[in-house]
Amino acid sequence: MHVGIIGANGYSGIELIRHIQQHPNVTLNLIVSNSTSGKLITELYPHLQNIYEEQLQTLDVESIADQVDLLFFATPSRVSKDWIPAFMEKGIKCIDLSGDFRLKSAADYQKWYKAEHTNGAYLQEAAYGLCEVFAEDIAQSKLIANPGCYPTAALLALIPMVEQKLVSTNSIIIDGKSGASGAGRNPSLATHFGEINENVKAYKLGQHQHIPEIEQVLSEVNGEPVQVTFSTHLIPMTRGILCTIYLDLLEEKTTADILSVYENYYEGAPFVRVRPEGTWPATKEVYGSNFCDIGVLVDERTGKLTVVSVIDNVVKGASGQAIQNMNLLCGWDIQTGLNQIPVYP
Repeated sequence: MHVGIIGANGYSGIELIRHIQQHPNVTLNLIVSNSTSGKLITELYPHLQNIYEEQLQTLDVESIADQVDLLFFATPSRVSKDWIPAFMEKGIKCIDLSGDFRLKSAADYQKWYKAEHTNGAYLQEAAYGLCEVFAEDIAQSKLIANPGCYPTAALLALIPMVEQKLVSTNSIIIDGKSGASGAGRNPSLATHFGEINENVKAYKLGQHQHIPEIEQVLSEVNGEPVQVTFSTHLIPMTRGILCTIYLDLLEEKTTADILSVYENYYEGAPFVRVRPEGTWPATKEVYGSNFCDIGVLVDERTGKLTVVSVIDNVVKGASGQAIQNMNLLCGWDIQTGLNQIPVYP
């Protein structure tokens, strides 16, 4: 199959190239970036020398549509919503790594992304690409909204508990921590070395655009509205997300009881690894891979459940999950092209 990447000059785009190069069923026909068009990708990323040295193109619907069967949009939010419908009208399947098609409500999109959604009808058409939960919807769709990095880590940790009504949905507190690559490659004061090194800081409290995404999915699996407290923190590392989630159990359970629920729920899901009792995952243990590792603890003294979830934000939280979605869409084994062992140390 012939694919292309729109926004190939960013971190998610370059990770897509890394994974597509290892995928036996796919040829990368073109890479696109309006801001750096005309440059060789090796001018921006010299590590690709002698591996992939193509020139970045401009975004032109007619010429691109003739060259590909599927497009990945690794663009910032507020870009893909204006381009994807034109490609879909030409029969090109699209996987969007931005937030433009994750929310079902155009009003919610405008509130949280500060822009009007000019193609609101496509919000209903897009399948939410959380592979372990919505595989059937993904396989039948032509437009996939790749989940955000924080929502991937948080939802995989929460859905088994919420779906099976084991926790109070009024009690959900998500403490999220992310490395600097989550902010993208464009330089800013927030990710300047002097600002982030030896520093941990909270940001976008009560305003993060991933809040409605998490609540939308949890409400769907719960069957009634769910609200969460979601706090995000920037920490001085390059890759990785760690979510520590606190929940009130509705009935008395042991850690072993809860582990059994997770193990049964994710049986047959090769990219979710549930840790044995008494162990909790760390970001280094999924670095460079498509794994989500989950550990749990029931505090029998307080009746609270703590769930720890880790991913690599640019793989499972972006490009790796996009490849996994492509595999589902095409009827291939979901592990195709994604068998990398995490990089350690």
